[in-house]
Amino acid sequence: MKRKPLFVTALLLLFLAASGWLSFYLSAHALTVSRYSLPSPELTAPVRIVQLTDLHNSVFGEDNIRLTDKVAAQEPDLILITGDLLNQREERTDIAENLIRSLAPIAPVYVSYGNHERAYEELYGVDIRHIYTEAGAIVLEYDWQDVTVNEQPLRLGGIYGYCLPAQYADATPAGSGEAAFLTDLQNTDRYSILMCHMPVCWIRNGSLDDWDVDLVLAGHAHGGQVRFPLIGGLWAPDQGWFPGRVSGIYSSDDGTKHMVLSRGLGNTEELPRFNNIPETLVLDLLPG
Repeated sequence: MKRKPLFVTALLLLFLAASGWLSFYLSAHALTVSRYSLPSPELTAPVRIVQLTDLHNSVFGEDNIRLTDKVAAQEPDLILITGDLLNQREERTDIAENLIRSLAPIAPVYVSYGNHERAYEELYGVDIRHIYTEAGAIVLEYDWQDVTVNEQPLRLGGIYGYCLPAQYADATPAGSGEAAFLTDLQNTDRYSILMCHMPVCWIRNGSLDDWDVDLVLAGHAHGGQVRFPLIGGLWAPDQGWFPGRVSGIYSSDDGTKHMVLSRGLGNTEELPRFNNIPETLVLDLLPG
């Protein structure tokens, strides 16, 4: 009579172990597509953006063919990559270069820096902007371009930084430079899009309300690394344990400006991704 409870317990443990292994595997090798839409009175026709972030030298199929095919299937008008394509501790750029080369024929590719691009340049003395540009991307780092997509006038910008509200800009050594860039970026009648790897100030420090930027695309949080049902992410850089805001759309107080935060594709943390499938993010900007 005692064997039955032991047998049931063993089956339960086996099931939990198998489920855990499967989740670790899928969180490293599978791909999912997350879809969002945002209306704007500034637009008269739709614009489709595919956002990629935090690849961290991950590979999905030979030469990232599965990821490239996934992006191509979305038929984007723009491909925006918000940093950390590579790893600062791996002296290689070929994975990032090959992905950009594969994506460039699909749609214009714009890249902004993440903390790993910045650290890689300092460690190895190379020019990441030049490497990404040669591969076929337009790199925006403290820079912006006015473009027209589907007859829609847009301003695209990119920056690696925290982007504190203007009144706190002098609190960090880079703050005044960030404030000067953002002041310049927001001085337009075009729909403005900023690629900014770091999300924390946009969702926790009031930057989304302070700066007149219509849309911010961010990464860095890795979706909270380990995700629990109903609870969400376990940990995120700059936000700590159980941060809450690690993926999705966040809006300014007046609802007119938005930040889209992607869970990203890869991982460099000692704690691997769990219950957190790598994400290709599709954002449809729609006429209001």
